[in-house]
Amino acid sequence: MATKRSYQDACGIAHGLDLVGERWALLVVRELLLGPKRYGRLRADLPGIGTNVLAQRLSELESSRLLRKRRLPPPTSATVYELTDWAHELEPVLRALGRWAVRSPDHDGSAHLSATSFLLSLRTNFDPALAEGVRGRFELRVGEEVGRAVLEDGALLVERGTQERPDAVLTGPPEILARVVYAGYGLGESVAAGEIQVEGDLTAAGRFLTVFSLPSQIDPAA
Repeated sequence: MATKRSYQDACGIAHGLDLVGERWALLVVRELLLGPKRYGRLRADLPGIGTNVLAQRLSELESSRLLRKRRLPPPTSATVYELTDWAHELEPVLRALGRWAVRSPDHDGSAHLSATSFLLSLRTNFDPALAEGVRGRFELRVGEEVGRAVLEDGALLVERGTQERPDAVLTGPPEILARVVYAGYGLGESVAAGEIQVEGDLTAAGRFLTVFSLPSQIDPAA
């Protein structure tokens, strides 16, 4: 395995890049923010990464104390990768980076989107001003992920797991759900087309999907 490069710079930013600046490293962290995953699931959720590169990044992140391997108890007995508590502190950094980057006119919203990316985008782009008077409990079955979202008192919780007695259950691929949330594609239209399934209160689901907003793009001429 190649020796990991270093900026040899005392600045905290430089050392941060020593830790997570290699290509794909931050995306591996992103994919583990909602909880542990197996190697095969990581490989599927990052379709552009080569097997050897993924193995190298996992090894580097483990050496940097950002990640650990854990073997699940029987009958599963599978190995999963999970972030350390210290690595979880990167979430607000990644969310701020995402909000900053989508302002680029070159951002391609139609590119691949993992289920974890979509669920994290809800945490990132929640707009309390749009959520006034909106509340509810929802289960989100997004690709291979199942998440729960609880909206009440102007605050939003999104995490991995099922929701007991949800107002609505939404099922669909992350790309289509993102179009509804961020690109103005109507939920009713998507349901009618069979792209998204909604069990329960369709009106409540529709209101929930309107409490997120993206920042405005920069002016390329500025």
